[in-house]
Amino acid sequence: MSSNAEPLRGVDANGSLLTAVGLAIHSRIGGDQRTIVTNLDLSLNEAETVGIVGESGSGKSMTARALVGLLPTGLSARGEVRLDGSNLLEMSQRELSRIRGSEIALVLQDPFTMLNPVTRCGDQVADGLVDARGRRLGRRTRREEAARRLAEVGIPETVDRYPFELSGGMRQRVAIAAALAGDPRVLIADEPSTALDVTTQGEILALLKSLQTSRSMALLLITHDLRVAFSTCDRIYVLYAGSLLEVGDASAVEAEPLHPYTLGLLLSEPPADRRLTELVAIPGSVPAADDVATICPLAPRCQWAQPKCEVTNPPLKPVGAERLSACLRIDEIRAEMRSLRHHAERPAVVHHPAEASVPLVSVDNLQKTFADASTRRGSAPVIALGGVSLTVGVTESVGLVGESGSGKTTLARCLVGLETPTAGAITIDGVDASNYGSLSADHLRQLRRTVQIVFQDPYSSLNPLRTVGSALKEVLELHRKRSRNLEGGVAELLEQVGLPASFSRRKPVALSGGERQRVAIARALAVKPRLIICDEPVSALDVSVQAQILGLFRTLRDELGVGYLFITHDLAVVRQVVERVYVLYRGEVVESGPVDAVLDHPQHAYTVRLVESVPRSASQQRPMR
Repeated sequence: MSSNAEPLRGVDANGSLLTAVGLAIHSRIGGDQRTIVTNLDLSLNEAETVGIVGESGSGKSMTARALVGLLPTGLSARGEVRLDGSNLLEMSQRELSRIRGSEIALVLQDPFTMLNPVTRCGDQVADGLVDARGRRLGRRTRREEAARRLAEVGIPETVDRYPFELSGGMRQRVAIAAALAGDPRVLIADEPSTALDVTTQGEILALLKSLQTSRSMALLLITHDLRVAFSTCDRIYVLYAGSLLEVGDASAVEAEPLHPYTLGLLLSEPPADRRLTELVAIPGSVPAADDVATICPLAPRCQWAQPKCEVTNPPLKPVGAERLSACLRIDEIRAEMRSLRHHAERPAVVHHPAEASVPLVSVDNLQKTFADASTRRGSAPVIALGGVSLTVGVTESVGLVGESGSGKTTLARCLVGLETPTAGAITIDGVDASNYGSLSADHLRQLRRTVQIVFQDPYSSLNPLRTVGSALKEVLELHRKRSRNLEGGVAELLEQVGLPASFSRRKPVALSGGERQRVAIARALAVKPRLIICDEPVSALDVSVQAQILGLFRTLRDELGVGYLFITHDLAVVRQVVERVYVLYRGEVVESGPVDAVLDHPQHAYTVRLVESVPRSASQQRPMR
């Protein structure tokens, strides 16, 4: 927020618990000064939940760290961050260490960054606890207090366990218990549920709200997920390229966004209750703050940008009761934005392809067990798949949903020969694919041309030392007998996934997450497969990039006739892509059928729990149909 903007609600005048005024964050890493956040104003009142939303690169996490004085080496903050009137930016590290935990605390996205892997959970929670006189607690008292704190977050049994023995959700609960051990008045949670399954995510968000209510604690939630923000927060700050573009009451922002960027984020977020006719994505990516310092930061990506948007950086201005927007043209385009949202949110009819009745892939009673390396010899094996049966028809798109540990990825790996089933049968395009090790060379080539896989993390599946062009050429040479005009083949593949031919000279490190995923998809397309297995291909991406990739999957299917086995824990994502869905729970299919029927009228208790775990704001709450 620029210095000449109108004051925000609650900044100083209303005695806010935490305020930031003119907060700016700069980096000197590499010798050059770069701007991360520019003149941000923020207020947080007692017992209030405020959300900061925006894409990766907007400055959300660095803002969270600046508020508690934990910026990485090479970054610095200026301005004011006041907690009960004291400016935290003027305090020494020794002074800050006294108020961290006791007055203000931070929970990060990855609890492993907060927890010591070789220290028991109870000791980490009780670390630093003192009695009323400031003296360190005795050993027995410390353990009792740690158990009490862990019970508060629902996991008292973890007091003597180590973080590596716990699931992701349990580790996050330990991290929350440790952050709250000093009874802070302000908790800053930076993407606390992003890496978790939908049901675990719902549990963590409900836990945070419950703890906030019981403690009258202020909560600042950093997230890129608008569904999470609208279901949890009282007010929303929209951050983009280091600048605030909109501020307002969460329900009001959801009902009518008053900046094109906020509208773009909303339209990029796929709904869980219906399929959309078209997935709207914000083109391009977040620029560096310095590159847009003298213009409207969104102008290069905004469909409503005019010349006047490219000559000034607009400040936040009032656009209604307790609403602020940094759009110069909001009064001119407001009606057009409403119309676009109404048009974009129209539901689509799910069409089942005629060829889907012919099975391309058949899985019959597939079983896979693993020896449990964490237990003693002779213990029972871990059952990853307990007898799964499913089919994928020609050109059909089928979803496989479930939490981590349900067996989704194990099934995918069995289908492409990265794991060998313990029992059961896999048939792909008429070939028995139950054991890739026993197949002839001809059958192996046939299967590789029929089925390809795209993983969650494209960076781990691309060689960081090779250019995009060389990676694609390798596949073309391997699977096409004629190797003439490889450059043309690479350019064609990149064009199919929406990338310019010049990207062939880049290495993976020079690409964004969405661009790397497009390259991974291009590599899968190189053999002209009939089916692509997509294993959580968008779960690590920003909402706008996610919409771009989902739109790409739709386009490829329409143009190339390729089918998908789409593996995900996100019901909103699967709703947009598939015709049928299988629900996997602890290695078994508990429900299957047309995607609309399963998600609108779930029959199994586990499916009901998945559907009910999708974050919804108060305006979206509705009884199960």
